[in-house]
Amino acid sequence: MSDNWVMLGRQYRLLYRQPIWIFIMLVQPMIWLLLYGQLFKKLPQLGGFGTASYIEYFTPGVVVMTAFFGGMWSGMTTVNELQHGVYERFLATPVASSSLIVSQVIRAGLTAAAQGLIILVSGAALGAHVHGGIGGWFVILFVAFVVGCAFAGISHAFALTMRREETVIAMANFIGLPLMFLSTMLISASAMPVWIRHVASFNPVNWAAEASRAVELPGTDWTSVVTHLALLLGVTALTLAWALAALRRYRASL
Repeated sequence: MSDNWVMLGRQYRLLYRQPIWIFIMLVQPMIWLLLYGQLFKKLPQLGGFGTASYIEYFTPGVVVMTAFFGGMWSGMTTVNELQHGVYERFLATPVASSSLIVSQVIRAGLTAAAQGLIILVSGAALGAHVHGGIGGWFVILFVAFVVGCAFAGISHAFALTMRREETVIAMANFIGLPLMFLSTMLISASAMPVWIRHVASFNPVNWAAEASRAVELPGTDWTSVVTHLALLLGVTALTLAWALAALRRYRASL
């Protein structure tokens, strides 16, 4: 735990030295909220959205979207450190090698939760009310944390396996965009073609969108929330195990 804490502090110090990234991480989700919120504001007229306000429907979707893409791109840090020999240096120190991955995964989750809080506050200012109350806020932020962790595990596994920036970027786009559009982040399940609706039921990104939106809209189904959270935690455990296995293979190759 102490090694993870040390590595986590290092990663946030590196981020602090690049204020442009802090600005982008804080502002970009709000741009999505405002832009997509206006672009699709008439969609609830189709029915099945559970609310007449698209901002209210879309706000938890933006939280999930931000956490998802933040996690998928977090492996670029590992690629950069592999290419500059930083990883080899850390593996020669007394720091637990697992902390190189676990701290990155936790960092992605914490960053996603912080961005999620900003999105929820911005959404509230635009009229998006979390009907689940303070418990609903915590659920949405916890979903953001778990999604960030889950997809950071995938991203770092790719980084340690492929070790090339362009390949990791290609895989992030290849996986990320289909998972986004095969979910209810932007549109309700009732407005989807039947086959997409069935595929979405197996999509972890959709599980996150459903769990967070369940506490955003009236009539929260807590059983559904707990079920989706349990599934997301299972995915997180699997992706973290995959990333740690990739790290062991990388160490064996040195």
